[in-house]
Amino acid sequence: MPPSASSLAESVARRSYGKLVAFLAARSGDVAGAEDALADAFAAALEHWPASGIPDNPEAWLLTSARRRQIDNARKTRLRLEKADDVTRQIEELAMIREQDHVIPDERLRLMFACAHPALDATVRAPLILQTVLGFDAAAIASAFLISPAAMSQRLVRAKTKIRQAGIPFRVPEREELPERLDTVLEAVYAVFAEGWADPEGSRPRRRNLAAEGIWLGRLIASLMPDEPEVLGLLALMLHAEARRAARRSPEGDFVPLAQQDTLLWDEEMIEEAEALLARAVKRGQIGRYQLEAALQSAHAIRRRGLAVDWAAIVQLYDALVLLTQSPVAAINRAVALAHIEGTEAALAAFDALLEDARLAEYQPYWAARADLLARAKRFDEARDAYMRAIGLESDPAIRRYLQGKMGQV
Repeated sequence: MPPSASSLAESVARRSYGKLVAFLAARSGDVAGAEDALADAFAAALEHWPASGIPDNPEAWLLTSARRRQIDNARKTRLRLEKADDVTRQIEELAMIREQDHVIPDERLRLMFACAHPALDATVRAPLILQTVLGFDAAAIASAFLISPAAMSQRLVRAKTKIRQAGIPFRVPEREELPERLDTVLEAVYAVFAEGWADPEGSRPRRRNLAAEGIWLGRLIASLMPDEPEVLGLLALMLHAEARRAARRSPEGDFVPLAQQDTLLWDEEMIEEAEALLARAVKRGQIGRYQLEAALQSAHAIRRRGLAVDWAAIVQLYDALVLLTQSPVAAINRAVALAHIEGTEAALAAFDALLEDARLAEYQPYWAARADLLARAKRFDEARDAYMRAIGLESDPAIRRYLQGKMGQV
């Protein structure tokens, strides 16, 4: 095959996969069937384009081919005749595409809402978005989420089957439904980003790509819902975090805490974009979780201007975040920030109160932060015990080395 045809097919697949799957699945209600039809269409393109020439509108060519395959598959199906007839009717009611000038509606947001529907298991929503919107295969997703490819494949198949059988709608929810449903979508997108963020050195390409894909999804949603403040807040949060990637490890690969990072290594352009997005979100007057978290990132980002961190403002932001989310993680960070204002003992008192939450017994950041505070309070035996607990719970070798070094200083 001539390289031009091959490279174009790959480019279209990357750029338009989710758009085409969304268009096809929204009309049939069958995500898996849409993916299969599109896979056949891409195979046909690789076979025909080198000989017949690349069409002026390759996206439209692929959609036409995939829709014909959907119709053929529906007609051949005898297990659900009424559904097959319905699929055929919905597809055929649209005029055949004029490949030169057809503009395909972008329905990826509808697809994301279907994939993040509350009826689906929460653990499969982010992987399902990765596969249907971005075209990731099950093996890549399984690697990122640390489960076996077979188990991930089964989860994805079950989720797609449930979408079809339960008739989960491909639509943006009505205004009264939107807050809860949108939060589900944003949680799934943030989960994608967080998986990539967990690999700061980029040593595992599949995870590194997830951070970029999470931001790409955030940009997509922001382009489709430009007036939703929490959408803007999430994108700002991810950009603020990603802007510091280069500073999170030393040249030797050692962990560098936020307070000790070289701000010259931060991506200034990315931070400025995040600040502009956050400003737009706040003007809407509807403060939410992601805006608060982005504001906390912004409060630390002022260090790049040579300004001191306003710890009182950070405590206030964490107060609001804890009130809104009841998150023990936010409560931990609030207690750490409190130490800068009211001192170590006040922070340790806040930590003691948090230990009533059983979820924190196996949460490494709790024990690492507690150990640091205990060391500052000269309660060295307790500090060493807390450091040992944190080290035992940490899987990242660089962070383990950092904690071991801190314990050695006690």
